[in-house]
Amino acid sequence: MNKNIKLAVAGAVLALSASANAGIIIPAGDWTVDINGNVNAYVTHTRGKDAETCEAGLATFGCLANTRSGGEKDHNAIGTGLLPAWLGVTGTTRQNDTDVSFSMSMQPNVSDNSIAGDAKTPLFRTAYLTFGDKSWGTIKLGKDIGIFGSQAILNDMTLLGVGGQVTALSGTSTTLGGIGTGYIYAAWKGQATYTTPNFNGFQVTLGLTNPNQGLGSTGVTNSTASLAQDRLGMEGQASYSFSADNVSGKVWLSGATYKVKPTAAIEYTADVVDVGANFNAGNIGITGYYYKGEGVGTTMMHNAAASTTGNKRDSDGGYLQATYVLPTKTKVGFAYGVSKLDLATGETLSTLVKENKRITLGAYHPLTKHLNLVAELNQIESESHLGRKNTSDSLSLGAILFF
Repeated sequence: MNKNIKLAVAGAVLALSASANAGIIIPAGDWTVDINGNVNAYVTHTRGKDAETCEAGLATFGCLANTRSGGEKDHNAIGTGLLPAWLGVTGTTRQNDTDVSFSMSMQPNVSDNSIAGDAKTPLFRTAYLTFGDKSWGTIKLGKDIGIFGSQAILNDMTLLGVGGQVTALSGTSTTLGGIGTGYIYAAWKGQATYTTPNFNGFQVTLGLTNPNQGLGSTGVTNSTASLAQDRLGMEGQASYSFSADNVSGKVWLSGATYKVKPTAAIEYTADVVDVGANFNAGNIGITGYYYKGEGVGTTMMHNAAASTTGNKRDSDGGYLQATYVLPTKTKVGFAYGVSKLDLATGETLSTLVKENKRITLGAYHPLTKHLNLVAELNQIESESHLGRKNTSDSLSLGAILFF
């Protein structure tokens, strides 16, 4: 693929090549309004290879491979991929020597499982304002993608496709991509952040985030407890981008720390760091990523992060990805990712998930300037600390249109 596609994800641009496509630009008095987004849909066939359940007690997210269900090993779905369908509006202006902007978005669904087919409620993932100047930096206030883990998902090739699935059924708002099989989801968070000016490719972002983000996740359940915290979450990222001739890339280091109090008697600090790099030379692209945390859990931040007695569980993982652009402009790629979760001190072998692994083979062809055809093969393997395993294979065919 030899073009950049502007994504309405956190107001960020996913770099796929050398030039950018803007959305629908509308001059409006002092403002410039950009209407942007995407529509995508995929037909996916999944086959669960194992009849046993990897684990029995973990709610929401544990073992991610789909099992045989009700005696059936084959499952079919039509729905969106890792990116939801997206409609975003961004406005920018320059006032009193200050760059000012706003961004808001909604994410409708392309399918659901209700009788009438209209039961799904759209997502609303972003609503924030920014102000600043290239001489002193930018301040952001509002809801946007988290700082920690954001580069992991923005550099994942399955962002244009499907990757892992939450379930084999249709009607989900998004799939998992590489979430839980290589990185922890950055999520969408209320935040106050500061980003430095760009110093010849080097940039730092520091932010305070909603303190109750993910609050209540402990042991092998995900409760809905909501207890006041005495400090905000803190996240940060340092990155360096470079480009010369036919070579470009980016390296980054980020981290997050939260004070978690899921019950009145349990309190601990959750910490996590990651490091990653993306390198492109001619038609070849390489991405490597690794994270390690204490008390942050797996798949989602704070999910299965501690034992029922409040002892933190260690987790780590990462992914390697290689892509190549063929003479037909089709980008083909291979990715391997794994996320691991250790038992806490004092825990014995349990039904808790031990690791989720993913292999992805993908082909992404730009049929037009804005329309891409996608084909993906994904294999997910899950294992619990008792040694139970699930494995599932899926084939996805579809398209994603950016505007």
